Amino acid sequence: MPAVTVENPLALPKVAASAGARSRPVLAVTTAPSGFEGEGFPVRRAFAGIDYKHLDPFIMMDQMGEVEYAPGEPKGTPWHPHRGFETVTYLLDGTFVHRDSHGGGGVIHDGDTQWMTAGSGLLHIEAPPESLVMSGGLFHGLQLWVNLPKSDKMMAPRYQDIGGGQVKLLTSADGGALLRLIAGDLDGHEGPGITHTPITMMHLTVNPGAQVTLPWRADFNGLAYALAGSGTAGDEGRPFHMGQTVVFGAGDALTIRADESQESRSPNFEVVLLGGLPIREPMRHYGPFVMNTHAELAQAFDDFQAGRLGTIPADAL
Repeated sequence: MPAVTVENPLALPKVAASAGARSRPVLAVTTAPSGFEGEGFPVRRAFAGIDYKHLDPFIMMDQMGEVEYAPGEPKGTPWHPHRGFETVTYLLDGTFVHRDSHGGGGVIHDGDTQWMTAGSGLLHIEAPPESLVMSGGLFHGLQLWVNLPKSDKMMAPRYQDIGGGQVKLLTSADGGALLRLIAGDLDGHEGPGITHTPITMMHLTVNPGAQVTLPWRADFNGLAYALAGSGTAGDEGRPFHMGQTVVFGAGDALTIRADESQESRSPNFEVVLLGGLPIREPMRHYGPFVMNTHAELAQAFDDFQAGRLGTIPADAL
């Protein structure tokens, strides 16, 4: 990590909040509990314990790894259904193969993002390629779930494959932070991700001792998750470190600062910033389905059991 970088950040477009911007205060810092997903790969549940009113339109986010697999150890997920939301898989290290019951999917590598709109529903599998299973190696990434408004929940499924080279690269005013804008608008710069729900998603690498203050839409929420290293959030300098999530309050700018001294395994402070326009609709989430009502969840399970979300391709059985 980081998967995508540049030798000279000072050559990139610079982004900074205006002098009169209202800095967002820190409302809370939470620590992600560890667990296992799929066939047993380790995850940190980034949003555990955070009130949904601060997350909307985001539902959950898992940090997958960072783990160094021995030969034969890499794991994925079995075939499983989704309906009613989008999954965003951002891979920092390793390789992941995605496939679905509609014939979609692809392969993502270091720095790539796969954006899957489950919509009306499909069956899906994510797994390391056979070559990685045989060799072992480093695996590290994120999976974010983004809610869809009621009007889009039953839309046709869709994929976006965003190569690492497609993300919009920016820097802070003094060049002390590298910004990888995956989706959304930041000070007039557009990320490549096409979103149904207006959001901003970016990965920051902040040099030791450096600070970045970014403009942030006042109607968006604001979240920061530390992938590696340590630093502070907000003008008040609230400490947070790897595996912790910051919930920001109201305002139109947010600040992240890296500690002067970082851990040996990560020379910089690595942070994912998220913001989104709250949907403000009822949300019911159970397992792989995210709908508006309990009745819609029950219908999703019925449709899955009846095979209406698709079938596993014969060559995958």
